[in-house]
Amino acid sequence: MATKAVIGRGLREAGAALKHASGMEIFTRHRPKMTFLNQKPFQTNDTFIAPTASVIGNVTNWDESSVWYNAVVRADSGFPITIGFCSNVQEGAVVTTLSCAKGAVNGDPLKSAGSHTNASGDGVVAGGGEVGKVLDTGFPPITHIGHYCSIGSGSVLVSCRVDDFCDIGDKCTILEGAWVESHVILEPGSVVPPYTRIPSGGRWGGNPIKFLGELGDGAKDGIKKKAEGRGIMAKEHAVEFLPVGSTYLHLEDLEREGKTAIQG
Repeated sequence: MATKAVIGRGLREAGAALKHASGMEIFTRHRPKMTFLNQKPFQTNDTFIAPTASVIGNVTNWDESSVWYNAVVRADSGFPITIGFCSNVQEGAVVTTLSCAKGAVNGDPLKSAGSHTNASGDGVVAGGGEVGKVLDTGFPPITHIGHYCSIGSGSVLVSCRVDDFCDIGDKCTILEGAWVESHVILEPGSVVPPYTRIPSGGRWGGNPIKFLGELGDGAKDGIKKKAEGRGIMAKEHAVEFLPVGSTYLHLEDLEREGKTAIQG
């Protein structure tokens, strides 16, 4: 397998080098939003989704929210993700929901006589709405991000709840069933284990998470100001990123230079 991988990479790089030497350029057409199982991401007119971000499936983006470069918001397991007003998911963060076990229909307390699996064979549909497997708390494994929240770069959120006015530091991990209440700051690199409740009004950090101290009024106000600052920055980036995309501008530049372009 290692030999095949090396040979395959060598062939790809050789092909790219030959195309470049011949004057041929490759351009890509990334889709920041993608419909999955008939579930289309929803965004308002002032939501910013970066051109290299990926927002997939049943995702709701409230007004002035933003999903930044290389971030992934993936609701492809039959359960929704919500990003609140003026909240942001920063560069490289991943927000997703738990997948359902294929046997979930037998153990799901929410099942009905007319239940059946969805198109992927994983989730469970009852009464027209997907309910699937519930968490140990009894709630469905959705992911909720409240208003004025900042999700730091490289963080991972899985089927958890983050209430309003929370600042999640870079490279934090919040696992299934966890609940972060309002006015909370998580220090960078913090890990919130499954089914952990973080009470309101504190600063927390570490792996596993530990209480570090109460938040003063200034720190609480800073959470909102940070989210608003990201919102202003998102508007500036949105002006540069046209709703129809800007790939055609790159293509026109290549054509003016007399180069042949193919879609990669």
